[in-house]
Amino acid sequence: MSALSLTELQAVNSFAALPAAFYTRLAPQGLNNPRLLHANADAAALIGLDPAALSTPEFLDVFSGARPLPGGDTLAAVYSGHQFGVWAGQLGDGRAHLLGEVQGPEGGWELQLKGSGMTPYSRMGDGRAVLRSSVREYLASEAMHGLGVPTTRALALVVSDDPVMRETVETAAIVTRMSPSFVRFGSFEHWSSRRQPDMLKTLADYVIDRYYPECRDAPAGESPADTAPYINLLRAVTRRTALLMADWQAVGFCHGVMNTDNMSILGLTLDYGPYGFMDGFRLGHVCNHSDSEGRYSWNRQPSVALWNLYRLGGSLHMLVQDADALRAVLDEFEAVFTRAFHDRMGAKMGLAAWLPEDEALLDDLLKLMDANQADFTLTWRRLADAVQGRRSAFEDLFIDRPAASAWLDRLVARHAQDGRLVQETVAGMNRVNPLYVLRNHLAEQAIRAAKTGDASEIDTLMKLLRNPFVAQEGYERYATLPPDWAGGIEVSCSS
Repeated sequence: MSALSLTELQAVNSFAALPAAFYTRLAPQGLNNPRLLHANADAAALIGLDPAALSTPEFLDVFSGARPLPGGDTLAAVYSGHQFGVWAGQLGDGRAHLLGEVQGPEGGWELQLKGSGMTPYSRMGDGRAVLRSSVREYLASEAMHGLGVPTTRALALVVSDDPVMRETVETAAIVTRMSPSFVRFGSFEHWSSRRQPDMLKTLADYVIDRYYPECRDAPAGESPADTAPYINLLRAVTRRTALLMADWQAVGFCHGVMNTDNMSILGLTLDYGPYGFMDGFRLGHVCNHSDSEGRYSWNRQPSVALWNLYRLGGSLHMLVQDADALRAVLDEFEAVFTRAFHDRMGAKMGLAAWLPEDEALLDDLLKLMDANQADFTLTWRRLADAVQGRRSAFEDLFIDRPAASAWLDRLVARHAQDGRLVQETVAGMNRVNPLYVLRNHLAEQAIRAAKTGDASEIDTLMKLLRNPFVAQEGYERYATLPPDWAGGIEVSCSS
């Protein structure tokens, strides 16, 4: 497929073909004197867009909200949800506009502006996003993709001098997000809460037919039951969500706002608000300053995901009267998550295969890291050096060096059971333990530069985060312990 200009993109707009009750059609409210701060050629390739198109006036017009996507159908979607465990009622795209869906070389991608003005779902909000949160989302989605974690993507970051009031006066920005779908758990909750099974069925059928067609398959020689596709849908979403949680835990990622309206029906990382990659490890690390109860701490993320899945299952109960069948599907979450988590953490420790006794080895390392607040990313990365005999860099991360050394002895003995060459073990560890992650202070440095119109830090981070497992000469400072001032960075729901 040859690269296309903006006007040649193939718009399909499947979500816009749903009944009108699913959304409101309205134009974005563009920014005054917008400037393209950064555009992502890798994301553009997903929709077949020519990199040369990123620097055209037409590109800026569309992704600053000044004109519609050619062939698109602009709308804001409605949904509902639970926020911090409490039913919040109707929500929706309060500051986002879905421009349309574009068919790329390997599938469809919805293009959505975030920060593009008020909609009927804005509630008390102003419909805007600020520069700092937009830079963080733009970088985070690409960082997660580089780590191999399912995620939405980011195409463009547009800024302006328009003032936006948060704790202080900040400037406005719009980030263009890409996803095969932005349907959420809360999209299903919306119709079940309104006792509208026909609309719920329409949504479920849309999601199944477009994204989970295998859910309509029946065992050989059997006729599918009427409710089987919806049970299968819950099973597929449960599995994807469990795998996503294992991915998050393995890279030390905290989402910060795991509300049901922020949970993707496709098992993608969605809605980067007050997220964080851990520096010093804490089992109960809370990245969101607004989360005073610690509901969304690192160690609680898997259980919160299951709680959210129960809300989805409860919504589908309107279509599937057999509650036991739905509950049986949800009961599969723990096994899928545990197996995936062990696989990922075993690979991080350099194990050829997970054995039951490895649970104690992992638990003891996490407890040791927690007690010493050892840096999450560097602890795992330096393990590869430690098992080759260069132990000091690993042990230096721990106040209790003798305990770290004793644990290393156990790991080396465990490697001996596998019987692999050390070089093979080390290579495998370095393929799964990143050197670069989007630490808060690195994002903050990019934000500070962006405020002056300088996108060079974004360029650098995009380069490193696209391939975070390979050391880049000259970029050593991006793979070190955070500076002291980083401890003062707070992220919250105010973005």
